[in-house]
Amino acid sequence: MFEPGHLHRSSVGALPGTPEFAVDIYYEVRQDAAEGAMLHFRMVGQIEGKQFAEEFELHRDTAFNFASSIMRIASKHGFHPNFGPVLRNHKEYDLMFDDIRSKLKAVPGEPVNLDHLLKDGF
Repeated sequence: MFEPGHLHRSSVGALPGTPEFAVDIYYEVRQDAAEGAMLHFRMVGQIEGKQFAEEFELHRDTAFNFASSIMRIASKHGFHPNFGPVLRNHKEYDLMFDDIRSKLKAVPGEPVNLDHLLKDGF
């Protein structure tokens, strides 16, 4: 289920053999005095019955690689990458991507600062 600033994903109705999970992803733009606009994420939920909560931030120009960061965190908490992405529903992914682009007032073709890739863990 998607709504601006929040995505809920769960394994209800997932393929057989997929791990049980329920994850909420919240995001918002925050201004950092040194770094400028940052996209702040908060992930909370459970994977195979184990609760977790994590927060992370991405620079404005690297924020569109959010799915990679989300998958890395999900994997860290027991969601094996072989089961596919947490953001499996392409329609919801597109809505989230468009919402982030709107919140950041970003346009295609803007340059990426390669130093931000390193800072953001890519």
